[in-house]
Amino acid sequence: MYDLTITGGTVVDGTGADRYLADVGVRDGRIVAVHRRTGTDDPGLTGDAAETIDATGKVVAPGFVDIHTHYDGQVSWDNLLEPSSGHGVTTVVTGNCGVGFAPVRPGREEWLIKLMEGVEDIPGTALTEGITWGWESYPEYLDVLDRQSLAVDVGSQVAHGAIRAYAMGDRGARNEPATPDDIAAMSRLVQEAIEAGALGFSTSRTLAHRAMDGEPVPGTFAAEDELFGMGRAMAAGGQAVFELAPQGAAGEDIIAPKKELEWMQRLGAEIDRPVSFALIQVDADPNLWREQLDISAAAHQAGSALYPQIAARPFGMLLGFPGHHAFTHRPTYRRLKQECRRDELAQRLADPAVKAAILSEEDLPVDAAVQFDAMFALVQHSLHRIYDLGDPPDYEPTPDRSVAAIAAARGEDPLATLYDLMLAADAGAMLMLPFFNYADGNHDAIREMLTHPAGVLGLSDGGAHCGMICDASYPTYLLTHWARDRHRGDKLPLEYVVRKQCRDTAQLFGLNDRGVIEVGKKADINVIDMESLTLHPARMAYDLPAGGRRLLQGASGYVATIVSGTVTRRNGADTGARPGRLVRGARQ
Repeated sequence: MYDLTITGGTVVDGTGADRYLADVGVRDGRIVAVHRRTGTDDPGLTGDAAETIDATGKVVAPGFVDIHTHYDGQVSWDNLLEPSSGHGVTTVVTGNCGVGFAPVRPGREEWLIKLMEGVEDIPGTALTEGITWGWESYPEYLDVLDRQSLAVDVGSQVAHGAIRAYAMGDRGARNEPATPDDIAAMSRLVQEAIEAGALGFSTSRTLAHRAMDGEPVPGTFAAEDELFGMGRAMAAGGQAVFELAPQGAAGEDIIAPKKELEWMQRLGAEIDRPVSFALIQVDADPNLWREQLDISAAAHQAGSALYPQIAARPFGMLLGFPGHHAFTHRPTYRRLKQECRRDELAQRLADPAVKAAILSEEDLPVDAAVQFDAMFALVQHSLHRIYDLGDPPDYEPTPDRSVAAIAAARGEDPLATLYDLMLAADAGAMLMLPFFNYADGNHDAIREMLTHPAGVLGLSDGGAHCGMICDASYPTYLLTHWARDRHRGDKLPLEYVVRKQCRDTAQLFGLNDRGVIEVGKKADINVIDMESLTLHPARMAYDLPAGGRRLLQGASGYVATIVSGTVTRRNGADTGARPGRLVRGARQ
């Protein structure tokens, strides 16, 4: 009668309603039965099942929907899509922030790779070796993805950077103004993409997003006629989302976000489609985010659907010997990095004589042509804001966990303390330097963002910023920190945080066939042992094509993750099943 039954679990159904004991029956990839238990003598679902998962004492929740990832290239070579698939995520949306790999003129593939590498910190060598090209147009790109069998479902947005470069050539790549003919050509491409199944159109207007050659993402300075032309074309193609990283998103201009909201409101009202934008707390104006959220809520009331995308924890970087750190320009470190294998380097760094030499040296000159080359100086001057996260990691650390505070307590030089902290875990420990969302030194602002009616959970950047973050672990963090463990302020109900990353994210992109435990919905389900659910420390792996590095962060406590009725992960381990497919367009 059933392909799968999940029995005796506590269902948190994704709507925000109170949890209840129930059995769930699955057939042909759909939920066909939800039987609420009436008591201990209730026999539950009747009928045979090919497989039964005993969920007694466990939480049964929908699969999580991550709407802000950058797996555009990885999806062509990696059918597992970690790290997201290890955190209960069953659907990802790619193509954010105006960068993607379609459409592409023959011979311009490497330019798109350099754009993605610069903006999203994905190793260009990995993209060059890993991407299996085979498309020019955006519909052809979707056709390639449609032939993939994956561990999760994948939806894609068409990116302004690729559209502009394809339609305008070098003029588009250099951010020259678009003519009416250029806008008409780009509009045809956008409409074609949405009609083929793109879930949205994305653009970036923040100066922090630059290609490897230092050029801002094409579209960064687009005039209103171009932006509205893209929005109208998107709406003409079907139900989709206009997504952007707005001016001032990285704190470079605190005036710009208010100007951006004005045109976003008008665009949303005109095209009657959601407009979603990145929202973070910036130190330059630590309360601006609250005003932006309130404006967005008022816009909803006036008929313009503005959805600020918010983050679940501080927005910054992880640093340590495997990635960016304070000692990259010390001569001894540079020499050892060249001479030693990775395992040998960890041993040498632990040598007291090596430590003394590195701490005593002056930094080598900065190469202005190399992106991130001056990161060591930022780290050296931020010791009061760099935190030892511990194991399991605490992303809401108290002030006494900063490197400067630990050094003061020990009575030693802060750089020596930083060095010792980074030596943990065989010189693999990663410390946190928050740039945004931590102006008040705690999560209270983030909590208010998470509970604001206008906010939608996003900004995980799954697959991106490989050497600096692993925020694809947001779903697990929401469950462990916000619903269970928070000790520095109020928690959030489990029902609420599940809704935020299931129904709410799915509905924004019109994916109304998932995100809820309900008869008729797609059988994307998590069975979770909430008592043992644990977020592990981030670690550097070198498993991308061409040996490229990326931070991975695992979790334990996921009893099963199910995609379209098939178990894809069992007790945290990949089962090898690949039921995930391309998601073409909004669905009922």
